[in-house]
Amino acid sequence: MTDQIASLLGSWSLEINIASILLRLISAVVFAAVIGCERAAKRHAAGLRTFMLVSLAATVASITDVYMSESIDSTFPLISAAVVIGMAIISSNTILYSSRNQIKGLTTSVGLWACGILGITLGTGFYSVSVVGFILLLCCLSCFPAFETYLKNRSNHFEVHLELNNKNNLQDFTATIRRLGLKIDDIEANPAYLNSGLSVYSVSITINSAQLKKYKTHSEIIAALATLEYVNHIEEMN
Repeated sequence: MTDQIASLLGSWSLEINIASILLRLISAVVFAAVIGCERAAKRHAAGLRTFMLVSLAATVASITDVYMSESIDSTFPLISAAVVIGMAIISSNTILYSSRNQIKGLTTSVGLWACGILGITLGTGFYSVSVVGFILLLCCLSCFPAFETYLKNRSNHFEVHLELNNKNNLQDFTATIRRLGLKIDDIEANPAYLNSGLSVYSVSITINSAQLKKYKTHSEIIAALATLEYVNHIEEMN
């Protein structure tokens, strides 16, 4: 099977030469820079330089494996395999756990790993897959969050970070929840705020009321709960 983009560029693009090496490395850096800019603009842990370095290293490793397979008849892409493991380790370090029991950076972690895989495909000269993969990856990171937020906001289940002025207010809060047509599925005290003077909880809520399901979003429900005098702070957890 011949790569269509390589066919348009010419046979030189599939060979290991200065021109093809520059094309693969520059393409990897440019692709990673675009994705890195999108992540950096949203102030995520891994930004522009991290994405560029991971993609560049993966491309160099892939090119080296291709060269070794041609020069010393090596059939196993040893360097690329090691790079994939290394990228997984680096990516996992961008995942953070906040004091509110929230996982942060999971999308950035997967995006960083995927960017490295794009570098590997570029290094092998599989340009078509690299270009299509880059476009789809960029769409997933920049276009789908709004749609994902819409789906989450219309879900019957959501979780909130709740701060009460006093632990005795918890009973009042649960009673209010029931009156509104909501149900508490699970409630867990957050030990990170033990000495803060507040009673802090992670609360899983289900919307039972047909009226609420149809006409109210999570944001509107949370805004109503925030007006309760004994609620110091409440927000939806991602």
